[in-house]
Amino acid sequence: MTDTTRESQLVDVFTTLADTLVADYDVISLLQTLVETCAEVFDVTAAGILLVDKSGQLEVAASTSEASRLVEIMQIDAEEGPCMDCFTTGKVISVPNIAEGPPRWERFRDGAREQGFQSVYAIPLRLRDATIGALNLLREHVGELNPRDIRAAQALADVATIGVLHERSLQESSIVQEQLRRALGTRVLIEQAKGVLSHTHDISTEEAFELLRKHARSNRMLLARVAEQVIDRTLSI
Repeated sequence: MTDTTRESQLVDVFTTLADTLVADYDVISLLQTLVETCAEVFDVTAAGILLVDKSGQLEVAASTSEASRLVEIMQIDAEEGPCMDCFTTGKVISVPNIAEGPPRWERFRDGAREQGFQSVYAIPLRLRDATIGALNLLREHVGELNPRDIRAAQALADVATIGVLHERSLQESSIVQEQLRRALGTRVLIEQAKGVLSHTHDISTEEAFELLRKHARSNRMLLARVAEQVIDRTLSI
């Protein structure tokens, strides 16, 4: 990828994220755009996002592959790993070699390597003193991530965080919590719809998700609405 192409893609996604500040938007689509952009323009293999829910627990909100999603779930279940530390501290966690991670990350370390990942960078989704989640950048090889990529990823995460929280809802914590609850509820619907399509079409869950997205885009529908209709069998795609 040339620098010009890379910069063009970054400009496009920054514009998309900024649009969330002035218009209605689909949080899950927003976050999915973020992780897909990271995987496309940065030197990473996959990306995923963990988002905090109303009770303060982290949930998988977006991922670029089933492998990255499993790694995110693994961290939540084990309550360990770079993404968990990133969320707790609000700081970037850099792990250029997962095999050399701290002993307390044993379950994450073994699981991530089983999925083919050798290094990881966790970027906080934060606004001022509030950290609402973390962006995981996973790589299939050992080594430091380009500092320029880390800075750009943090900038994307910062803008996405503002989009999720929204300036008008910062004064009303209940509104923020409801927004996050809906976002995570939407993710549950999407996972169910992926399972339905995977079974009926005999395809992978990743292929099923692409079918959902294509239908939503071509028909200008919210992804959550498409998922609902797939689940209740009122829509066949």
